[in-house]
Amino acid sequence: METRDRKTLTRRVAPHAAVLLLAILAALAGALTTPESLAADNPGFPDAGAAEPAGKTPAQWRVIWGENPSRRAVISWSTSEATEANTVYYDTVPRKADLAAYRHKAQAGVNGRYTSRGHKLHYHHTVLEELAPNTTYFFCIGSDGQFSRELHFITAPADDADVKFLYGGDSRSDRAGRRAMNQRMRALFQADPAILCLVHGGDYIHDGDDMAQWSEWLTDHELTVTAGGRVLPVVPARGNHEAGDVQYDEVWADTGGRGKNYFRTMLAAQVMIVNLNTEISAGGDQARWLEDTLRDAAGVRWQIANYHRPAWPAVKQASAAKQHWVPLFEKYNLDVAFESDGHVIKRTVAIRGDKADPTGVVYIGEGGLGVKQRTPDPKRWYFDGGITGSASHLQKVTVTRDQLKVETILHDGRVFDTWQTGPRKRD
Repeated sequence: METRDRKTLTRRVAPHAAVLLLAILAALAGALTTPESLAADNPGFPDAGAAEPAGKTPAQWRVIWGENPSRRAVISWSTSEATEANTVYYDTVPRKADLAAYRHKAQAGVNGRYTSRGHKLHYHHTVLEELAPNTTYFFCIGSDGQFSRELHFITAPADDADVKFLYGGDSRSDRAGRRAMNQRMRALFQADPAILCLVHGGDYIHDGDDMAQWSEWLTDHELTVTAGGRVLPVVPARGNHEAGDVQYDEVWADTGGRGKNYFRTMLAAQVMIVNLNTEISAGGDQARWLEDTLRDAAGVRWQIANYHRPAWPAVKQASAAKQHWVPLFEKYNLDVAFESDGHVIKRTVAIRGDKADPTGVVYIGEGGLGVKQRTPDPKRWYFDGGITGSASHLQKVTVTRDQLKVETILHDGRVFDTWQTGPRKRD
């Protein structure tokens, strides 16, 4: 089941020249203008609100979600100097950075210098456990007597609740474009407090072994923090530009297991995301884990996949995901797969057995969090009834008991495409 905005949608049935012209005009318009709502919200757009680490003052704050974000979160930050005492003070009520007033504190259990080619920064990871579901946690970060302002995040629900989240990948190479998309996420997050997190499809930066690029990304991520100090947690996946896993794990606190980086995330009792790693073998242990996870989750109403290299690409050739994961997606009736890597907009038809089938799986993506966009190939059979386009974008996903809805939103806030589906039957 799908709905479409006929004024803004690039469709497979339209003439190809017109499709590409509309997409190019939209991209040029976004590149030449700053959306008024973003400029008004942050007069320094896109540079205000984030700075590189200096001394021992905590910077580049982030909240990382793994398997159970209703009960556990990792709070991470960077300093430019080595520190000894690294602490997160937190509470379920605001304390305005009055450290003595916070009821809880946790020490950073993992600290070190990022592996880098001369760029000196230090990481700090603090695990918060036994959290209450669907609860706001206010926190302040301290390193050797230097402190952040008070920030906050909301844990995921543990019951059968409605949820919303953002999806996107490929934020590398074009820093101005990435900052603009971070501001767009901030605007969406601020306007809709029901949004829980960002599910990232990988390729954060161009060179995953270059800490200077990671530092820019982490600094820019602060631009997603709302005016009131709410942080957008990240559920990370690894991309091909993070093929080397050392710095990736240092940034994302070994989420999914060091070097493995695959795991499931329960955003609610009936919403599961399987986060996969296309940079290691798609078969073997990972494929066995995926089958076990999907089989054991037969009673979970909504099942979503997140990974980088696409099985059904709009630009490149199919990755190993097509051979090893697609048969499992079809066997266990996955609802939707989010893919990145192509630097285009795409939504396929429902696919089963290498052909269009309304009982099949829809694949959506394909990477637009600031990276310069490519030209898709709309003639591929699986876009006959789907969509393609070329503009910076992200997806807003709304999940209720009766419906899963995916809106593809452009850099200027316009909705490019809307797709929705109802719950599947699973054995």
